[in-house]
Amino acid sequence: MNQKALKTLEYHKIIAQLTEYAASPLGKALCAALEPSSDLEEIRTWQQQTTDAVNRVRLKGTASFSGVRDIGDSLKRLEIGSSLSIPELLSISSLLTCAARAKAYGRHEDVDEENDDLADSLEPMFAALEPLTPLNQEIKRCILSEDEVADDASPGLSHVRRAMKLAADKIHTQLNSILNSNRTYLQDAVITMRDGRYCLPVKSEYKNQVPGMVHDQSATGSTLFIEPMAIVRLNNEIRELEIREQKEIEAVLADLSNQAAPHCEDLAIDMQLLAQLDFIFAKSALARHYRCSAPVFNDRGYIHIKDGRHPLLDPKTVVPISVWLGKDFDLLIVTGPNTGGKTVSLKTVGLFTLMGQAGLHIPAWEGSELAVFDQVFADIGDEQSIEQSLSTFSAHMTNIVRILGEADSRSLCLFDELGAGTDPTEGAALAIAILSFLHNMKCRTMATTHYSELKVFALSAPGVENASCEFNVETLQPTYRLLIGVPGKSNAFAISSKLGLPDYIIEDAKTHLEAKDESFEDLLSSLEKSRLTIEKEQEELKAYKEEIAQLKARLTQKEERLDERKDKLLKNAAEEAQRILREAKETADQTIKQINKLSADSGLNKQLEAQRAKLREKLKEADDKLAIKAKGPSQPVSPKKLKIGDGVKVLSMGLKGTVSTLPNARGDLYVQMGILRSLVNVKDLELLPEQDITGPSIPSSGGGKFSGKGRGTGSSNIKVSKSASISPEVNLIGMTVDEAMPVMEKYLDDAYLAHLTTVRVVHGRGTGALKNAVHTRLKKLKYVKEFRLGVFGEGDSGVTIVTFK
Repeated sequence: MNQKALKTLEYHKIIAQLTEYAASPLGKALCAALEPSSDLEEIRTWQQQTTDAVNRVRLKGTASFSGVRDIGDSLKRLEIGSSLSIPELLSISSLLTCAARAKAYGRHEDVDEENDDLADSLEPMFAALEPLTPLNQEIKRCILSEDEVADDASPGLSHVRRAMKLAADKIHTQLNSILNSNRTYLQDAVITMRDGRYCLPVKSEYKNQVPGMVHDQSATGSTLFIEPMAIVRLNNEIRELEIREQKEIEAVLADLSNQAAPHCEDLAIDMQLLAQLDFIFAKSALARHYRCSAPVFNDRGYIHIKDGRHPLLDPKTVVPISVWLGKDFDLLIVTGPNTGGKTVSLKTVGLFTLMGQAGLHIPAWEGSELAVFDQVFADIGDEQSIEQSLSTFSAHMTNIVRILGEADSRSLCLFDELGAGTDPTEGAALAIAILSFLHNMKCRTMATTHYSELKVFALSAPGVENASCEFNVETLQPTYRLLIGVPGKSNAFAISSKLGLPDYIIEDAKTHLEAKDESFEDLLSSLEKSRLTIEKEQEELKAYKEEIAQLKARLTQKEERLDERKDKLLKNAAEEAQRILREAKETADQTIKQINKLSADSGLNKQLEAQRAKLREKLKEADDKLAIKAKGPSQPVSPKKLKIGDGVKVLSMGLKGTVSTLPNARGDLYVQMGILRSLVNVKDLELLPEQDITGPSIPSSGGGKFSGKGRGTGSSNIKVSKSASISPEVNLIGMTVDEAMPVMEKYLDDAYLAHLTTVRVVHGRGTGALKNAVHTRLKKLKYVKEFRLGVFGEGDSGVTIVTFK
């Protein structure tokens, strides 16, 4: 790829940011060496890897590659049979630890050998990692740090160190005895070390009183550090033991090196794979930072960037631009005032192309398309060079000559202020000739200019399109919006007038314009006014549509509330009428019974019984008129088709819920309606689609009846899913961390959707690894309000109590 274009388009600044996201030196090296590719399949592979890394981070959190070390030199030494040092073995251990961590992170619980649909492009890389756990554990067992080998690394080392400890204890015992008996001869009552041998600080005037070897003296000469003769033999013994210790340590390192030597190939593969994964996840981190999306690549030279944001501009102030090129036209000429965003538009297209071809996502909307180019050429910025005695025009022209000599149909060419720096007439003619040549070569080209001649050229030439950067004349500020299909107006007269230039000077300036130039500028002004008018009308139409939609929604809600109120009033009236009717019937029956009792012997029984039958018939007719019969189901429900969890509506109660039990022989079953569980008959049910399952609302007074569409103080409709009867706890005991996390998350999702406020996660005490993993995961779940360990009576530290928001 053209290195000058990479520098001009500031590609290296993006790479510098990418390098910061890599955790290992090897990963940073891969980031720093990243360059765009021109192979379409390779680009698509890189893009897919970045996408898969972004998805994994979104679902599982960030992967860590901080322990990856460069062990290439160590592997070469192992291959020739050399022993490794402690730091080298620790580097191998760190690499294997990172490999084990990465392999666990990359494992998909739902992927098996028969069905690998869920596997992504990173799955083979994670699967190829070899943690070599026995070797790693042996290194960790034997080597505690870069300065310390464990006592039990070998039997010989353990024996030597025990002997060293015994000898040191003997020396301290004898030195303490000498120290206590000769305290007046000593400068300080302490035992010191000189040249690895135990000594006493003796005052110089008493040196003959303490026989022994002088190893050192103080700076003033007043203190001599003497090794008493009584412990010379013991010091010699310790020295011999130290030599034996060093040999034992070398033997341990040689043994560990011999264990690592057969795995040189696996270690090399682990190092390469971890560096590659670190590099890929650095690309995903950059994509998340800039809120990027994966571009769609094609080999047809078609570019369509949707709301692209230049990544090096302030994200709070950058204005998104939409650009398309290469389908209906392959040459785009952008016009507009200075500081209007023309150069940024050029750099955005060029930089996005380079980023995309390097496998990086771009900060634009989903569905943006990019083309694959063999070369990207850019002539942007001030090319003036004093050292080479080149003017601005000469420097630009030198660069353009090189571009014209190398560009072809698979090139993207970007020119800023083409033809500037010389006579305007000649510069415009030269610019048209250059652009015509590139247009005939089928190069995808984008150029900025101030020349009106190029605007006319774009209007008249097929396959060439005008674009402009919008400018607000009223505020004298650019809007940085790129408008394709609309040529830009210079606005020089309008800007000058706003800044206070007298009108008579502006009018005089207009007389020096040629008639065709003036009419062309007037045409552009007319087009600009028409465009603004159309945009304003479209915004008004959009606002009207939104207002109509809101009014329609409010009207629908109002009608539903009126229907609900009407049904409620009719139901209350019917219930009251039925109550009065029942009281009347009871009174009539009691009266007739009393008359029967009093006239049992009068022979009037038959007549009274006939009158009572007539009264009951009339009361029944009145009851039938007043009673409001419940509507039957629109489609009868078959008891055999009902399943536990099906959504139903209880017609007599007007409530929606889910089936808790299957119907018995009489067709009776239990239905869960929010917090209400009731026994109903299958004839009183109507099946509902699952998304329509709602529970009752609770009136603000705390009492009253449940209503399917009631208006309560809480949520107006309590959502009830098939998990409404979910257990208040989940048991993870016996599972590994990898097995337990998906089970816990699925349970918490169901419990949250079922509107449980508090649940228990049973993880047991054990080693505490499962408890720590549960707490780490709970901290990342947004719908978890708080969690705590259980107290006495709840399960103590073997359970965690989770409260939802």
